Amino acid sequence: MIKVAPSILSADFGKLGDEIRAIEEGGADLVHIDVMDGNFVPNITIGPVVVKGIRPLTKMPFDVHLMVQKPQHFVEDFIKAGADILTVHVEADHSPHQTIKHIHDQGKKAGVVLNPGTPFHLAKDFLNEIEMILIMTVNPGFGGQKFMPEVVPKIREVKEYLDKEGLSIDIEVDGGITSENAYEVARAGGNILVAGSFVYKGDPKERIASLKAACEE
Repeated sequence: MIKVAPSILSADFGKLGDEIRAIEEGGADLVHIDVMDGNFVPNITIGPVVVKGIRPLTKMPFDVHLMVQKPQHFVEDFIKAGADILTVHVEADHSPHQTIKHIHDQGKKAGVVLNPGTPFHLAKDFLNEIEMILIMTVNPGFGGQKFMPEVVPKIREVKEYLDKEGLSIDIEVDGGITSENAYEVARAGGNILVAGSFVYKGDPKERIASLKAACEE
C-alpha cells in the first residue's frame, strides 16, 4: 500500500498547527520533517523545539529527515522532541552504523538517505540494520524543485535488490513528487511518497487523494 508523507517544509509556518491537522484529515500517513543545518545543505529549517511544539497536535508518525553534516549530534534531541523515525545521509560526516545503532538504542526506527548522484551500492552495508531507505529525486536543500526522472532506475534497482535479498524495508522517495509522476515512482518500487509543494499548493485532502489514486491506477 502506498503511503503519503507530506513535507511541512512547504506548509505555512504562520499556521503550522492548522496545516498539520489538514494533512491528517486529508489522509496523510506520516508527517515528513526536513531538518537542514545550513552546512550539509545551504538552507536552515526546523529544530527540535518546533518538533516538540507540534508533537501534541497529531498521532501521525514523525518522519524526520536529517539533512545535517553531523547527524549523530542531533539524534537524541529530535527523539526527545517526538521523532518516530530518523533518516540520515550516507554522504554526511558520521559513521552510519553507529548513528543507526544510536537511533535504535533509543527505541526508534532508522533509515539512510541517498542523494540523486549517490549510487545505491553505498547503502548496501546498512540494509540489514534499517527500516527505511530514502531516495532523493531532487538535490536536497530547498523545497519546490522539479522531479529528476533519471533517478527512477535507482529506485527500481533498490526494489529489485531488496526483493532478491528478502529484505522488508520501506522505500521512501522525496523530491518533486506530484500526481503526474507518482505512478512512475510507485511502479519502480517506492512505497512512501514525500510531497510538500504539491500537497500544500492546493487542497491537501484532494492532493493526497490524487497521489494515492494515481498509484492505484
